[in-house]
Amino acid sequence: MTSVLHVPAFRDNYIWLILDPTGRSAIVVDPGDADPPRKALKERGLKMAAVFCTHHHWDHSGGIAGLVQDAAVPVYGPAREPIPGMTDPVSEADEIRVEGFPVPFRILDIPGHTAGHIAFFDDERLFSGDTLFSIGCGRAFEGTPAQLFESLEKLAALPPHLKVYCGHEYTLTNLRFALTIEPHNPDLIDYHHKISRQRAQNEPSLPSTIGLEQRLNPFLRVREPGIRNAAAKHSGHKSDTPAATFGTLRRWKDDFKG
Repeated sequence: MTSVLHVPAFRDNYIWLILDPTGRSAIVVDPGDADPPRKALKERGLKMAAVFCTHHHWDHSGGIAGLVQDAAVPVYGPAREPIPGMTDPVSEADEIRVEGFPVPFRILDIPGHTAGHIAFFDDERLFSGDTLFSIGCGRAFEGTPAQLFESLEKLAALPPHLKVYCGHEYTLTNLRFALTIEPHNPDLIDYHHKISRQRAQNEPSLPSTIGLEQRLNPFLRVREPGIRNAAAKHSGHKSDTPAATFGTLRRWKDDFKG
């Protein structure tokens, strides 16, 4: 079994280090800056085995060039996006086998946030970049809300035990938005208290799990009457489909100042 380390970067990014079972090497996920993972690798005596990149935004890819100067490792990224330093473009149904890691990583195409965004997952965890956040989701910068909805549906169908490692520490803000939609949801209230305590101790709110997101994330629960009613009240008209409800929630969140 392998473990995952979080490496803070910038204001609220996380760069992830996936350790091999021996604890001697690591895959670096979404390095927006080379220095934080470089320091973490050195402090722990880890050899870099590969780089995974979920999408082209600079805060997820800007450190790749510096890292591959340290070690010529394979760089896996989305086939439909230009990633500086990428050696191995991948897309849905591809499998990645990294030396030292006994289980292959699989790829999902999850466009919406960007045109070619991908996710990496194995039997234990999902690296979702900026598509699925804990209790939230990314903005539709390059794709459409409909694309983003379909991508989230794909992620929500993964096994509930999978741990979710996303790209940013947004959970508290996302919880405040979720509580605006469902202010009396006791599970959301309890989870908000829990995460508030963790963040007060400077502990990361991640990983989440697919099961927890299925239960609490409003963007994955757009078929529930309470979510649909809240969206209709906010927009002034009823949504005919789950995708339309999702679009209303995403626009609402875009303007949310909580």
